[in-house]
Amino acid sequence: MRVYSAFLLILLALGLTIFPVSRASALEPIESPDQYALPADMDGVHFYLITVDVGDKVWDNFGHTALRVIDENTNTDVVFNWGLFRINGGPVSFSYNFFKGIMNYELGTQSPSQEFAMYRSQERSVWQDKINLTNPQKEILYRRLLWNLQPENIVYPYQYFFDNCTTRVRDYLNEALSSRITAQTSNYDLPTLTFRDQVQGHYESVALIGFSLDVLMNSNIEAPLSQWDEMFLPLKLRERLYLIESDVAENGVRNKLLSDPQEIMLFAPPTVETDPYQIASVGLLAPVLMLLLMLKKIPMSYFATHSRIGLKFPSINYRLLGLLGIVTALFSGIYGILMLGSWFVSQHLDLHHNINLLLFWPTDLLGLIVAMRWLVFCKPWPMTHNSTPFLNYYMMAHLLSMMAYAGVTFLQLIEQSTMDIAVYVLPGFALFTVLIWLVGFEPAKPKNKFF
Repeated sequence: MRVYSAFLLILLALGLTIFPVSRASALEPIESPDQYALPADMDGVHFYLITVDVGDKVWDNFGHTALRVIDENTNTDVVFNWGLFRINGGPVSFSYNFFKGIMNYELGTQSPSQEFAMYRSQERSVWQDKINLTNPQKEILYRRLLWNLQPENIVYPYQYFFDNCTTRVRDYLNEALSSRITAQTSNYDLPTLTFRDQVQGHYESVALIGFSLDVLMNSNIEAPLSQWDEMFLPLKLRERLYLIESDVAENGVRNKLLSDPQEIMLFAPPTVETDPYQIASVGLLAPVLMLLLMLKKIPMSYFATHSRIGLKFPSINYRLLGLLGIVTALFSGIYGILMLGSWFVSQHLDLHHNINLLLFWPTDLLGLIVAMRWLVFCKPWPMTHNSTPFLNYYMMAHLLSMMAYAGVTFLQLIEQSTMDIAVYVLPGFALFTVLIWLVGFEPAKPKNKFF
């Protein structure tokens, strides 16, 4: 499970796919299975499950699964890896295709020494387990691997939860075992866990990514996990396979499907970062409250009888306002663009109909220009009689939208999980909107002014 860069992982939701009615994968049947030559002695063929722990980088927080095949007939030892992809056309083209939902991964093979060296450089733990299969079961799995190595079958449409490096191994083993894995896991739901729970839990070591994914993912991710679904995670697949009995028996006792566990390498797991919601809450709310304490009345002009609101220490206060404006405009605008843009051009349905669009507007990105002026000139943005009504309508609409967001969240009118955002992000964002409405813009000069 690897992606191209940290930026693409912030867009992890772009890798999410349609939740099918049936989650049990249906493998494409192999036509003319006799065309694939099998080893002369299947007793000399051994299969091993390779499980790679999560890493401390944004692209490896779910771990990885591979399949090792040792053939004593030909003295070969090969690792099958379904987590490869090509950046055809460059990073920009790849990123755009990723955004649209076009993700073509492929099967690759290399020696165990090459495979393990890569994980050692990443300081990720690796375990190996022997898979106990009968010879007929080995033949089914071996044919499936030969079929997968055909040029027309190497590339597959990657689906984050339902067709990845781990589910490929799960599904191939399930086929070899005549759907025994499906039978023993599909009927057991885990009602307290959802796909969102798993995403959040696995991105605790990269707070920004976890926070961004929580914003970008819609109500589709609230679907409950079954034990079958949960095996899209490498460690969960290994855990579940250890509970399944094999048809291979020794001294009249059937073995477990997995046996002979080995620690190929062991490293400390990544450390958990501070809760991103606490960072967002304190990082926005504390300076906003401080700036609200700096408010004061400023006469609009000598000839005008009314006043406007300003800040007591413009050289400092407006720079702080500008920094906050840059951060909020970037986050709100980019999140809004991704959610709204995907609705029209992307196949990732898990980004569509996202209630978080009530908070994060694509047009907020234009606030970067205003915030830069606050930061550089330490004074409000000058308004005209024509632009003032637009600003007032925009700010009012934003606040009404925030109120609607709070309403649907606390009244539990939607399935999407938004409570964390409503509790930790919404108060600071709403107060910041009020603050900039009060002091961020200089009213147009009154018409009765002589100069």
